Amino acid sequence: MEYITNIAFALILLVGIVFFARNVKKLIRNIKLGKEVVVNDNKPQRWKNMFRIALGQTKMVVRPIPGILHILVYVGFIVINLEVLEIILDGLLGTHRLFAGLGVVYNVLIASFEILAFLVIVAVIIFWIRRNIIKIKRFMSPEMKGWPKNDGNMILYIELVLMCLFLTMNASDFQLQQMGAAHYVQAGSFPISQFLIPLFDGMSVPTLIIIERSAWWMHIVGILFFLNYLYYSKHLHILLAFPNTYFGKIGPKGKFNNLDAVTQEVKLMMDPYAAPAEDAGEPGKFGASDVADLSRVQLLNAYTCTECGRCTSECPANITGKKLSPRKIMMDTRDRLEEVGKNIDANKGNFVDDGKQLLDDYITREELWACTSCNACTEACPVSIDPLSIIMDMRQYLVMEQSAAPSDLNNMMGNIENNGAPWPFNQMDRLNWKDEA
Repeated sequence: MEYITNIAFALILLVGIVFFARNVKKLIRNIKLGKEVVVNDNKPQRWKNMFRIALGQTKMVVRPIPGILHILVYVGFIVINLEVLEIILDGLLGTHRLFAGLGVVYNVLIASFEILAFLVIVAVIIFWIRRNIIKIKRFMSPEMKGWPKNDGNMILYIELVLMCLFLTMNASDFQLQQMGAAHYVQAGSFPISQFLIPLFDGMSVPTLIIIERSAWWMHIVGILFFLNYLYYSKHLHILLAFPNTYFGKIGPKGKFNNLDAVTQEVKLMMDPYAAPAEDAGEPGKFGASDVADLSRVQLLNAYTCTECGRCTSECPANITGKKLSPRKIMMDTRDRLEEVGKNIDANKGNFVDDGKQLLDDYITREELWACTSCNACTEACPVSIDPLSIIMDMRQYLVMEQSAAPSDLNNMMGNIENNGAPWPFNQMDRLNWKDEA
């Protein structure tokens, strides 16, 4: 019977890991649909950003209350899951509390796990209240209805259940230790779960074993479920925040990249004796109208979005009632990328034109032109996402491929071309203002 249990555990673990690996493979495939970019400059700064922002959570605490609560959940959940290693080994080997031989160290570890589990429960409850009772404005935006709202709550429920199962498992285990049950050696310190002991008064050893084993199984299966749920959830940032902060922009935030094709055309225009290279092909598409036109870093950004809404709450266009929401830009990009990925899966690895694109079908031109390019969204993001880069690439497509800039912008560009300045004054009259001073 014991071997059957071990085999069942190994099969469940294998299924969970294989399913997770399949989703990771699909995630990488989707990100690689974007344009390849070389990001290997200033590696020391990139590593520093990753440790400071992703691991150190430094941008989270800009808003102290949610920042501290998030750190509690993050640290608690990660540290508590160190015990998963023991659970996995116990499940595979048929042992119970394999690391109990560590003695005092083990007791300190279990006590720390319990205290952190309690703090996670408190933080999760506060987060739930902020979302569902206080209804903080940035969680009530139009793009946060339906699945995004349900997903945010689902994660809170999963975390709450996992922590409660962990404490229940420990409490019943502690009671069995006190009763001298076979295989339940005296090990661990239980500063939190000991207060649950009264719930088990009068229960027999077999009943307590059923409770302890049930909590143990549901806890590890719940963790495997949570691991595989990440791909479908905004909480994918738990994994992707690290590469995203590493590949994040480290230059001046107001600096935009020049297109090599445009630079070359300008050089040819400025030099009457210059000639294009013989092997020069047709210039590529200017800007972006769909996800395949974006870079891999931008697509990684989309998958990393936490949907926290800090970008949108800082956006001056959104604050003044414009349609633009930087958070929605990232969510739309991710949704379109997922749609393209499903298209490829359904057509055996080939994309079949579905008549849709990111521009117009997901992101409207009104949203794009509402942006002031102030970079407030990029500055506010706790995981170094850059919504502005996507907006500017899509604007570039509208201007350079479709000549679809707003009339005011077209007038300005015409004035620059004809008069050398944004204003409709003849170049000969540009300095007249000094005579009036």
